Amino acid sequence: MATITCICSALTFLALYACAGDLRFASYYDNSMVLQRSPERAVLWGYGLDGAQVTVSLSGLVTQKTHPVTVTKGIWRVTLDPVEAGGPYNVTAALQNITVNLTDVLFGDVWLCGGQSNMAFAMSQIFNASEELDLAAKYPQVRIFMAGLDLNETELTDLSQVELSWSIPTPMNLANFSAVCWLFGRYMYEKLRYPIGLVQSCWGGTPIEAWSSLRALCQCGLEETEDSNDPSPKDRNSVLWNAMIHPLVNMTLKGAIWYQGEQNADYHQDKYACSFPAMIDDWRLIFHQGTGGQTALDFPFGFVQLSTYRKGSKNEGFPNIRWHQTADTGFVPNLRMKRTFMAVAMDLPDETSPYGTIHPRDKQDVAYRLTLGARAVAYGDKDVQFLGPFPYKILVAQAHLNVTYDQTISINPSQDIFEICCSALKVPCGPQSIWLPAPIMQWDFNTVKVSTSVCQPSERVAGLRYAWKDWPCDFKACPIYSTSGILPAPPFKINRWPG
Repeated sequence: MATITCICSALTFLALYACAGDLRFASYYDNSMVLQRSPERAVLWGYGLDGAQVTVSLSGLVTQKTHPVTVTKGIWRVTLDPVEAGGPYNVTAALQNITVNLTDVLFGDVWLCGGQSNMAFAMSQIFNASEELDLAAKYPQVRIFMAGLDLNETELTDLSQVELSWSIPTPMNLANFSAVCWLFGRYMYEKLRYPIGLVQSCWGGTPIEAWSSLRALCQCGLEETEDSNDPSPKDRNSVLWNAMIHPLVNMTLKGAIWYQGEQNADYHQDKYACSFPAMIDDWRLIFHQGTGGQTALDFPFGFVQLSTYRKGSKNEGFPNIRWHQTADTGFVPNLRMKRTFMAVAMDLPDETSPYGTIHPRDKQDVAYRLTLGARAVAYGDKDVQFLGPFPYKILVAQAHLNVTYDQTISINPSQDIFEICCSALKVPCGPQSIWLPAPIMQWDFNTVKVSTSVCQPSERVAGLRYAWKDWPCDFKACPIYSTSGILPAPPFKINRWPG
């Protein structure tokens, strides 16, 4: 908790309380926090008496003092000069004879972690949880913060609830913290070796519409919430954006990671290719504006492509959402989703998860794959491979297709991972088309030959798709990986004749 020093003429308890209430930081500034390092500038804000002037000073490895700012409508706000990674620092806000102090403040990279239950999935629930939690003491410069669950019909200025104030990690406070968020931050720290701040704001069982502003939803024709017999408050448009994201927009960020989409597998599924990129664009714009341009207008945005749910299911909700997560491109970054990165997770099923198969316990591989994308996209590491193999050329031959990938591949043969759609007409495959297995026949270092013998003599191959199943393979046993064996080829579908 921030330390308050107040000098009043009468130091009774009530006088001290009233005096201290005249100045405070916003809800998500506290001791042990991480502020965004240079070249960006950290924004600090809080509450005070209208018309009064507040000065903020920084002391530690470097010192600086801001020009006094006037409290307007009960709020003051300052932007620090750039500070290099490191610390600790003390931050002091002063208003007349009142000071509020933040201690043990570090400067580093701040990442926002959002989404639904697989982002909320806690460290205590993952594989090897005890061993992972015991490592907490080795990472005192990776700090954690958790927003409280809340929803609202209008955009809030500040969080109304904080579940966990900024904290140095311990086995106890990490136990309920997001596993994907923590592991991502820990792995990034091992590469960067400077402080990382992790802000968790997520809620299980929530659709993207709840996390999106009305501005973003309007772009996709989703202004109106569908009526239902038992509407969940979490399913209302924008209520989580209003209460759990908008209050954070004044916080200077390095980037964000996201794990969500399961709830949209049967809710506005066909709109996700619009609503997801629109949400990213909107978050970027509003955080950029909220920090006075300090959070980049194209800040890096990473996400987890959906894992698995029902083994043997023919429902195409999950594969469709995986495709829509890439704006129907199959990979990111792409022209519609620039400065994004993706962790493919369809090869990490967990058939015996006590939390349900929709919640796989292997979050270590998920987080590691995210860090590869972050290193490349957010930090410009040219030497890191972060994309799995993707086809760049498909040749139709007699009774087979040659699928050539954009990198060297490793292969585990499969009879049904590829599927083709056959047609006597030159038309694209549609929702009513029948997809048939196309077994892998042969392969070399970057090309796979798949059989098309299931097509009738009067038919031609009209489309090809890969891993288009809810549960396409067993654990780390999909057919096509990068040569390292770390990165699976993502699912794709291609029509021979566009619609």
